[in-house]
Amino acid sequence: MTVKEQMDILRRGCAEIVSEEDLERKLKQSMKTKRALRVKLGLDPSAPDIHLGHAVVLRKMREFQELGHEVFLVVGDFTGSIGDPSGKSQTRPQLSREEIMRNAKTYQEQAFKILDPNRTHTRFNGEWLSKLNFRDVINLASKYTVARMLEREEFRHRFYQEKPIYIHEFFYPFMQAYDSINLNIDVELGGTDQKFNILFGRTLQREFNQEPQVAVLMPILVGIDGVKKMSKSLDNYIGVTEDPGGSYGKVMSISDDVMMTYFELTTRLPEDEIEDIRNALTSGRLHPRDAKRRLAREIITLYHSHEAALEAEEGFDTVFREGGLPENIPDVLVPADQVVEGKIWPPKLLVISGLANSNSEARRLIQQGGVTVDGAKIQDPERDIPVHSGMIIKVGKRRFVKIQIGL
Repeated sequence: MTVKEQMDILRRGCAEIVSEEDLERKLKQSMKTKRALRVKLGLDPSAPDIHLGHAVVLRKMREFQELGHEVFLVVGDFTGSIGDPSGKSQTRPQLSREEIMRNAKTYQEQAFKILDPNRTHTRFNGEWLSKLNFRDVINLASKYTVARMLEREEFRHRFYQEKPIYIHEFFYPFMQAYDSINLNIDVELGGTDQKFNILFGRTLQREFNQEPQVAVLMPILVGIDGVKKMSKSLDNYIGVTEDPGGSYGKVMSISDDVMMTYFELTTRLPEDEIEDIRNALTSGRLHPRDAKRRLAREIITLYHSHEAALEAEEGFDTVFREGGLPENIPDVLVPADQVVEGKIWPPKLLVISGLANSNSEARRLIQQGGVTVDGAKIQDPERDIPVHSGMIIKVGKRRFVKIQIGL
């Protein structure tokens, strides 16, 4: 494949490449010397699951693999204990070693739904960062000024708002940069929120007499709420290993405004086919509902199978278009000692069932009219309701549980 053909593939979907000229030059050199580029993606295992937002960058990394380049998935077992300040208006809580390693195991398993495990070097940055002594750290810190660090948007805002900035947070970009130095990386991938960190790596590589890495920055995927960055903590995410039925329902719930962005960033459809969908929507030849059905099938096929996508669509139609119930509703055990004279307080029932995280959230769901029991809407969050084995609770449009009373 020519350099131009590679560039066309690698540009697709990118928000920015710093710089395209450097990437093109590196690709030419790679072809001339027959040395694959060393491409890095760092992931801090701050949560146990990978969602479609993470997958945007992972899929770009897979493209580098398919073009014959060498990819390094750097799991931040060391950096994760500090926490990336990117996009944060306050200091992130530090995770324990046990939490990080538990999450890291899941990250690797889920990342390989996208990456080719046989062509992926998985490295933990504790391998080299834990070996640095204090003199090494001081030497690193001498390469950058506080004034330059305060150019970082998150730090600048916190400084002027008189919110705390702890010294250890300054060291995060140094550590991410040192990952690139240790592995002699040619290209680093990340979301646009990682621009400061990745460009920082370019700066430090020069200080260590290495050729600066190219920054390939991918757009941030908006969550299913259509407003904020996809995040598990905001409950606006679609997990790559999530149940196909749940994924299908979530895709159908996204707003029409972000639908084409999802086609571009979360599917493998060719650009001309995506453009055909865009034109059909604009002209009215295609209804947004039918476009979203196509989108849901594409996403589920990518991470599960075509059969799973068709099954999920059939289940969705049964529940939401025909007014029926899904075939496989999960059972939830309600301890008998929580039931008094055959009744239970509704918020407590929702919390026990895992449909709400707190009594206050449960009250809000009920007051908004989003909770039904055996098809009947709960009207009063403070009035006890009868409870029995086999009763069906529905929250919102797609969350169902079947109650079982037991010990």
